[in-house]
Amino acid sequence: MSEPTLTPPESSWPKNVRRLLLLGLSTYLAIVVMLAVLQRAMIYLPARQSRIDPQEAGLAAGRVHSIALQTDDGLELHGWHVLPDGHAAADREACDAQLALGRPVVLYFSGNAGHRAWRIEDFEVFAHLDCDVFVFDYRGYGDNPGSPSEARLAADATAAWRYATQLRRIPPRRLILFGESLGGGVAVRLAAEQCAAGTPPGGLVLRATFSSLADAAAYHYPWLPVRWLLVDRYESARRMPQVSCPLLHLHGLRDSIIPVGLGRKLFAAAPPQSAHGIPKRFVELPAADHNDILAVAGAEVEAAVAQFLKHLEEHRNTEKPG
Repeated sequence: MSEPTLTPPESSWPKNVRRLLLLGLSTYLAIVVMLAVLQRAMIYLPARQSRIDPQEAGLAAGRVHSIALQTDDGLELHGWHVLPDGHAAADREACDAQLALGRPVVLYFSGNAGHRAWRIEDFEVFAHLDCDVFVFDYRGYGDNPGSPSEARLAADATAAWRYATQLRRIPPRRLILFGESLGGGVAVRLAAEQCAAGTPPGGLVLRATFSSLADAAAYHYPWLPVRWLLVDRYESARRMPQVSCPLLHLHGLRDSIIPVGLGRKLFAAAPPQSAHGIPKRFVELPAADHNDILAVAGAEVEAAVAQFLKHLEEHRNTEKPG
């Protein structure tokens, strides 16, 4: 009589592996969906404040005046006109008289966090170099209504350009666009649009900005399909070939938020020189990270901006009238 054959118990290992794989996949997909839904909350980090008083922020009375503009969709955005060192004005008429003296006027486009009172040191770089500064907080930032997106910030930038050129009658060639970090994407888009329209600004200064937001996101999240997920993309490198005005780009070599390689990629996309023959310039700041540039390299930044402004002034002085 033969003995019965014993069947070994079925191993649970394949089932456990499948369960772990399904759990990992479902967790990954949940993270992807969450980031897709919350992406704008991660990109835009405004500080809200019902009122931003320039004197409380440390700016002397007479040197800074509150200004406001209207966007095409009916929002009122608040900002400041910061006068250069050694200059003051009592009212709007006196401010207009100051603007009529012909100094460069900087249109300042901020990064993704805070509001204008956080960036007084940045304004002072230009104020020390005898420039006026117009800075408006984006919609949803500071004391402004609304909520931000790439298209809406582009509309805010266009409204700021229109405010400067039409309401305050500043010739485009006297306007210097400045964009730092995310604001670089805003400034590049505005510069490209105005150059294409035949009204180029006098110059474009960029600091610690990217080739595209997708490139920056992919650097930080290489394990996520961010290039598919991003709604607001800020494709600066794609727009840069249209920028025909003079260009200065400053970037810290230790930048851990927007690596210097992304800045170089954007710079490489720009024409080698402006339409009037001023070579583009990339300034590396060896000791600087992303948020400490003025603290560790303020003198280098001011020197580079001063040289850039000198080249622009020399060009304006050689322009033929009309």
